[in-house]
Amino acid sequence: MRYTIRHLTRFTYETAITESMMEARMQPRSDARQRCLHFALTTEPSARVLVYQDHDGNAVHHFDIPGRHACLTLTAEALVDCSPPPTLPESLSDGAWGDLDTLAATGELVDCLSPSTFARPTPLLAKLSTELNLARTDDLLRTVERLMLEMYTRFEYSPRSTRVDSPVDDALTERRGVCQDFAHIFIALLRLLGVPARYVSGYLFPDAGGDRSAETATHAWVDVLLPGVGWVGFDPTNNVVAGERHVRVAIGRDYADVPPTRGVYKGMSSVRGELAVSVRVGSARTPAPLAGDAVPFTPWTSQDAARPLRGSDQEQHQQ
Repeated sequence: MRYTIRHLTRFTYETAITESMMEARMQPRSDARQRCLHFALTTEPSARVLVYQDHDGNAVHHFDIPGRHACLTLTAEALVDCSPPPTLPESLSDGAWGDLDTLAATGELVDCLSPSTFARPTPLLAKLSTELNLARTDDLLRTVERLMLEMYTRFEYSPRSTRVDSPVDDALTERRGVCQDFAHIFIALLRLLGVPARYVSGYLFPDAGGDRSAETATHAWVDVLLPGVGWVGFDPTNNVVAGERHVRVAIGRDYADVPPTRGVYKGMSSVRGELAVSVRVGSARTPAPLAGDAVPFTPWTSQDAARPLRGSDQEQHQQ
């Protein structure tokens, strides 16, 4: 399936600021199950946008706006081709748990097994673990699927009930949250079992009446490493295995590694709020762009966005 994505974010400031520096992780990944055919990031005021790949293979765009401005708007547009993932087996081999422990002993998966900023053990998480009788069962796959179902049934999906910087205890206390909270709690519980898990940010193409998550927001779910299968996405918010409708943007230990936008500004002001964070995901029935339209990437190098500066923008850039 081919999808078109438009992600718009607008920041406003109480008084004009003198400079903004920001990075954005909005470009869908290209991997075995999906390919980003086209991506463009534009800013208003206009800026020279550069891009590099981080150590997890995420595309990171960054820019600096040195002129005075009271509003900053980012618009990301993408065309992505997604394929359905392979069908999961009915069960895993009896030695799956042992295979995980062998992998863990190498130290290669330490980032996906250790506590992180938003996915860490707390007394409330320990209480939930006791309620769930969290333990390794005979079948690793069944353990992960049962835990995902428990998350889905025990927690209410409630938009705006938490913030992007909310610790897991906020959602654990109220037993409600958004997809980010579901993912963090799910990751923390899996890591307690010694199961490698990582955070996935992205978009979800809406299913008519079948999803709890909001249609006009970004989405988050969890990658789990299954021996003999590989990394498999599990979406505890909707109690489904991540499939063709899930568009992957970035992976990390948790949200702290992959926020859509992060930056600083210079000036005596405060952010009045994000006036607009709008995400639109639709199916595309247009022909694919030419291969040359796809943005190539070389790790640890930068390249300019393919959009020339207008005359006034050049003067502002020089200033």
